[in-house]
Amino acid sequence: MEVAQQTGSPGNEGEAGARTFLAKRMLCTQNANPWHLRCAKGISKWDIRHKIWDYMEANNLADFPRPVHHRIPNFKGSFEMSSSVQAWDVFDKAREVKVDPDKPLEGIRLAALQGVRDYSVPVGLDAKVHMDLVVVGSVAVSEKGFRIGKGEGFADLEYAMMVSMGAVREDTVVVTAVHDCQVVDMPEDLLGNHDLTVDYILTPTRIIKTGCNHPKPQGILWHKISHEMLRKIPVLKNLRHREKQEGKDVSLKDEQRDVPAPGKPVRVAKKSRPESSSFQDQASLSQASPEGGASPDSSPLPDSPVAVYVGSIPQGTRVGELKDALRQCHATPARLTWQGAQHRAFLSYSDKATADAAVVALQGLSLHGSPLRVELARSQLSKTRSRPR
Repeated sequence: MEVAQQTGSPGNEGEAGARTFLAKRMLCTQNANPWHLRCAKGISKWDIRHKIWDYMEANNLADFPRPVHHRIPNFKGSFEMSSSVQAWDVFDKAREVKVDPDKPLEGIRLAALQGVRDYSVPVGLDAKVHMDLVVVGSVAVSEKGFRIGKGEGFADLEYAMMVSMGAVREDTVVVTAVHDCQVVDMPEDLLGNHDLTVDYILTPTRIIKTGCNHPKPQGILWHKISHEMLRKIPVLKNLRHREKQEGKDVSLKDEQRDVPAPGKPVRVAKKSRPESSSFQDQASLSQASPEGGASPDSSPLPDSPVAVYVGSIPQGTRVGELKDALRQCHATPARLTWQGAQHRAFLSYSDKATADAAVVALQGLSLHGSPLRVELARSQLSKTRSRPR
């Protein structure tokens, strides 16, 4: 990793000018990031996201739109970074630049448009473009180049789509712009093969060259794409059709049917809800027992082959946070029944072997620093005990 301080801008020459310019750029406190995330077992991306969002709001570092929770956070001084970007040689050499539409990147987008005559022109799949520079937003990033977004995966997917189009290559530089407090340590095992890493980090006070050698996405991982996502992003349909014609495996997440071999990560297909299951059925599940003190044997189970009970879910946890943690542990269920008011959830798996593997994979999992209780649901345990030997 190489760290370079901002040393000047157009119109500021010499050492004195550089010091003056840097002083103006010091928009963060000297101790902008006084807290440290422990890379403990079970820490999740959502733990890191919430730590960043909470810190930026509590210290009034955030800027419009607020609150910054569940966003790529905008921060005070983000727009002024455009002046230093224009003087940066990596940016100056780039001829084709893609900047994500996140609010903290607004100044960089305007800097990229200077001198451009044709803009807001749609780019088709067959367009012969080669991005020299890609600028993405982040919630958190490490000096090693590991990046965490807001949890929806769009930046990762957009990069993978550009790979499929041939618009990005090995020499395409990936940059993120964040506040200094968003640069934190994070464990490498949080990264999946779909996660985008960055080559440079821009902050109001420095430019960090990460030297990251973690591979970037090499294309679209279709087994991670659902039919719902395919419906929301129409261009994915065209890319899928094109890659199918090329003989590639384009099976979607909903279509995976293989049971994993022992020792391999659990990946279970998402099954459609039985026609007999209604919204009222699910509502009755969430109201099955009084709030607090619930145990896995005190409520009905989802109608599924094998169910896993997840309890002790902290108050205020969102279902998306649990889903994200399950994906990171390679224990995505066929169906998830969320009972947040009772601080629990039920995970449905296709068979007992897959459910057992999920229980093992989820041991030690925590959300918001609180360990979760994970075990086979009691009805499954009673079936196992009563089975003839």
